[in-house]
Amino acid sequence: MTGAGAAEPEGRYVVVLKEAARGRFDAVVGAHGRDHGVRAGFRYRHALVGYSAVIPESQVAALREDPNVKAVAPDRPVQATQQVLPTGVDRIDADASSAAAGNGTGTVDAAVAILDTGIDDRHPDLNVAGGFNCLDPSRPGAWRDNNGHGTHVAGTVAARDNGGAVVGVVPGARLYAVKVLGASGHGSTANIVCGLDWLAQNAGPLGIKVANMSLGGDGADDGNCGFTDNDPEHQAICHVVNDIGVTMVVAAGNDAEDLANHSPAAFDEVLTVTAVADYNGQPGGGAAATCRAPYADDSAAGFSNFAVSAADADHTIAGPGVCIESTRRSTGTVAYSGTSMASPHVAGTAALCLASGQCADPSPAGVIAELRGNAAARPASYGFAGDPNTPVGGRYYGYLVHAGDY
Repeated sequence: MTGAGAAEPEGRYVVVLKEAARGRFDAVVGAHGRDHGVRAGFRYRHALVGYSAVIPESQVAALREDPNVKAVAPDRPVQATQQVLPTGVDRIDADASSAAAGNGTGTVDAAVAILDTGIDDRHPDLNVAGGFNCLDPSRPGAWRDNNGHGTHVAGTVAARDNGGAVVGVVPGARLYAVKVLGASGHGSTANIVCGLDWLAQNAGPLGIKVANMSLGGDGADDGNCGFTDNDPEHQAICHVVNDIGVTMVVAAGNDAEDLANHSPAAFDEVLTVTAVADYNGQPGGGAAATCRAPYADDSAAGFSNFAVSAADADHTIAGPGVCIESTRRSTGTVAYSGTSMASPHVAGTAALCLASGQCADPSPAGVIAELRGNAAARPASYGFAGDPNTPVGGRYYGYLVHAGDY
């Protein structure tokens, strides 16, 4: 029994409104505050119509019955999927691409959004063009990285080809820091939907065609863009992919299990990236580990999630993800491992394919088909132990992405 004077339990939720409420957005949110004690946070107007909120638990059921409300979903926790000349960039032949990563010849005209802990724009190797802070909407410009994860991811995508530190897959591309995770590497559904909302509004004007999400939480694909499961993150991703045309590249996760249990990795609309161990940038195996890692050279990383169903295999590809050297906060480099480190190799390749004109179909589905088809066409000697040429029973890691043809 609740004692006298005890505070009523509250919870954090994301409220999705019906499209008909768009023109009365502020009035509807205000009414929910008066009638149900809702304290609204982020307000979403682009990827979907709705808002994040703290809601008294006793009012959640009534709010779900409101005629303006489509869904009230829990604000689930998410976190960065980090586990602990870059060999990964070398391993996918980015040095043989049209950008010739590592030869010091300029930049690529492309833009990539990094939904992560932010990016440290003080790092001289990163061309950070702007961003948005989804941790504190009152400080939208305060998107600088206070963790390090997002800065590392950004370097793998697009570190400048300037002779210093490291070089990315699509060197010097414009980076947009969409801060959805905090200093601890954690955030929530509300933060993620905020980032997707910003992306839906700004991808077109800023020329952003690829976004990387090296993060994840519990979740599944309902086969209906989140409308059956009332999943606002999935709904927002579907809008950004299907209506805005942004290719979303995401980390598979580091739980050594079926990625079908993790969002956004499970969503059919994204390109999901598993992790491969490689220590010398060359195929063939046998190289010694360059950091504390128990995985054999040129093999699937033991921590990596993987696809099991045919539907998930159809949007899965592999990237280097062990002992990856990339940019650290402020200056210099640091090595990390995780599918978080594999994903930006693929995001950079997608941006390179689009910028070079080699992606004949620039739609997200076209880009996914091109990268997966190109990877599958490589000779078996290019691959790794655990890929479809040398499969591990019940585990689909996909073929290793190849940047060299773009």
